[in-house]
Amino acid sequence: MYLTFTLVGAAMVAFSAVSMFMHAKWVVEPLAEYGVPRSWWPWLATAKAAGATGLVVGLFVPVIGVLAAVGIVLYFLGAVLTVLRARWFSHVAFPLMYMAPVAVSLALGIAN
Repeated sequence: MYLTFTLVGAAMVAFSAVSMFMHAKWVVEPLAEYGVPRSWWPWLATAKAAGATGLVVGLFVPVIGVLAAVGIVLYFLGAVLTVLRARWFSHVAFPLMYMAPVAVSLALGIAN
């Protein structure tokens, strides 16, 4: 199960990073509405890409995977807070959806 959640989480976070790098309308319009400065977008996408890479590397170097998972969970908790601060309550599920498999992977990885 650990392998499955790790790979699904890495794929979802990588998809999110690529979507942000490519300025997909359905990603960047909400960011602008939440008040996230456009100058932050490349850095946020890079953080997601690094986290996704770290999850995969963590399959071979477990400490990297744990650190990557912690970073991704913190990233998406920050995203939840940003959405709440912007009062877009109907959008809270989106960062939680990306965070969930990574959090499960982290829990399973620590349990082993």
